[in-house]
Amino acid sequence: MSNGQWYPPEWPDRIRALATGELTAATPRRAATVMLLRDAVAGTGGGPTVHMLRRRTSMAFAGGAYAYPGGGVDPRDDDRLVGWAGPALESWARRLGVGTPAEAQAILCAAVRETYEEAGVLLAGPTADTVVTDTTGADWEADREALVARELSFAGFLERRGLVLRSDLLGAWARWITPEFEPRRYDTWFFVAALPAGQRTRNASTEADRTVWIGPGEAADGYDRGELLMMPPTVSTLRGLRAHATAAQALKASSAQDLTPVLAQARLEGDELVLSWPGHAEFTKHIPAGGEGGTDAAGVTGGGAA
Repeated sequence: MSNGQWYPPEWPDRIRALATGELTAATPRRAATVMLLRDAVAGTGGGPTVHMLRRRTSMAFAGGAYAYPGGGVDPRDDDRLVGWAGPALESWARRLGVGTPAEAQAILCAAVRETYEEAGVLLAGPTADTVVTDTTGADWEADREALVARELSFAGFLERRGLVLRSDLLGAWARWITPEFEPRRYDTWFFVAALPAGQRTRNASTEADRTVWIGPGEAADGYDRGELLMMPPTVSTLRGLRAHATAAQALKASSAQDLTPVLAQARLEGDELVLSWPGHAEFTKHIPAGGEGGTDAAGVTGGGAA
């Protein structure tokens, strides 16, 4: 392949089945993922780096692909109000394009919860202007494992710990929806956030075999050279992040980001199947009717770590 774009071999058949009405599209599940940024050490002259994980090659979905911490919304996170800091839930609902404050809360909770579950970083604090500085220790790990096992809701975790979710530390960046021909579909919101002072990332995910801090430009260049496997939303967001010199600049710029959902389109054009993502021409794939072909690879957004 000419770049590192993930393209599973079963897609052409699934696209044909969707086009002929033999396949019914699954309803996408809501999900959230967070691009954690860390500024370069003073005096080095470098820009911020982003925390990425590599999905295990044994994973059925996007095995070996680099992504961000993330996962599906837990329905329990919208059944009661949680401790909250930052923009009001009504404002978040408008920004995220959802109908109710409860829906917005569930999406933000998913973003913060998954970042804690998979990277050990918690965007919450005891007050509206503080953030936890140390999430290590046996008691914290027990709570994290209970969250992963869904034995504890994130709302319940915050209440037990006396914490408020710091929504002001997050900026909504993009929204991608898994193509209709995928059996597991996600409607995923991408957020940007700076690594809180005193906290450190770690590979706490069972789905990842390694984690890295890497410059967005360096990661995108690795994809272009075919060295790093990624899905389209990951590549697209990396290209957007590389323009910002600091994490604070990226967070500020998030307010102007377009959150119009990006959904891949598969159509028949003569003797070809054409797979495209509106507004992202670089991911277009032309597939001869008789089988896979073309010079580009193609990919898909997912939940988990899209």
